[in-house]
Amino acid sequence: MAKGSRRTATGRDAGSAPLRYQRIVAKFGTNVLTAGTDRLDIEVIRHLVGQVATLHAQSADVIVVTSGAIAAGRYLLRDRRERKDMPYKQVLAAVGQSDLMQTYREIFSHHGITIAQTLLTRRDLADRQGYLNARNTLLAMLELRVVPVINENDVVAVDEIEGAKIGDNDNLSALVANLVDADLLVLLTDTGGLHTADPRRDPSAQLIERVDRIDSRIEALAGGAFEGPGVGGMATKLQAARLAVGGGADTIIAAGGEPDVLVRLAAGEPIGTLFPATVTRMESRKRWMLAGLSVKGSIVVDSGAAKVLREARRSLLPAGVQDVRGPFQRGEAVAVLDSDGRRIACGIANYASEEIMRIRGLRSDRIEETLGHHYGSEVVHRDNLVLL
Repeated sequence: MAKGSRRTATGRDAGSAPLRYQRIVAKFGTNVLTAGTDRLDIEVIRHLVGQVATLHAQSADVIVVTSGAIAAGRYLLRDRRERKDMPYKQVLAAVGQSDLMQTYREIFSHHGITIAQTLLTRRDLADRQGYLNARNTLLAMLELRVVPVINENDVVAVDEIEGAKIGDNDNLSALVANLVDADLLVLLTDTGGLHTADPRRDPSAQLIERVDRIDSRIEALAGGAFEGPGVGGMATKLQAARLAVGGGADTIIAAGGEPDVLVRLAAGEPIGTLFPATVTRMESRKRWMLAGLSVKGSIVVDSGAAKVLREARRSLLPAGVQDVRGPFQRGEAVAVLDSDGRRIACGIANYASEEIMRIRGLRSDRIEETLGHHYGSEVVHRDNLVLL
């Protein structure tokens, strides 16, 4: 065996199969993490983390969206009452979240991987500045080779605990996939994919291996939420798949207990149910910037900056800015113009128009002393920039 390689559970050398996907969002459901019991199953989590570590060693970016906090809290409090009032469930989430993260931290540390707890709500992503902050933070984590471990902030996110179809971790994982431009979203469950019927009730249920279009017939197959301690069911997974494929990410629903399921899926092995992306990531990004958001203003750059943007695909720094035409706020879409007034790019501004006017022509290390705050060295980050 080559130095530095290791065997996965299926016996293959980790890293022997080239990866088809390089940025992966993996959602671990409560039923997977508890293995059908009333507590977190450490061996299951260890196996899942080991797969993330294998992909991490192959230079893939992996983001984990995890459920399980409420189940962990209920076990820790040894409380088997079926109370449904909101404060009680929020207490369970608060108690269980620390235990859940401690478990992840200890297991990831055995692989030499640093993780970062990230709690999000839909409100965070609905606000334009919150969206930009979350995106920039997650991308910075990936650049530093930190694995984000994301959960809905159950202590304040009432919709998620109530079981509303908007706010569950399935849909959160799809939002995250779009947020970071993931090329694969994996929804791990205990049913192994979308079937012609609920396989736990109908032994004749057949796995549907590929769904090119989520229509009324497919939605009817999902039915209601399957029973179990988790919030989401197959219906919410279809909602998540529709959101993710429209953002340019292939989506797969697969069994969390399948050996090396994440590694095999990342290599392109057919497991579970595949929902192929309906657009490319670039098409989705352009559509979001150019149509989904109206351009609020423009930034005029000098010839040097224009050349760097066109040829090197770098971020736009304040040193290259000549003028600003606004007004616009941080997080809004802007056009980037060359000195002749030609539109060369479109992007999301890291600073408001008034702030950019104050820092134009300056080195990035002078942003904070000039403004009194610092949102990054870039006026428009390259990951938020589309060349035209």
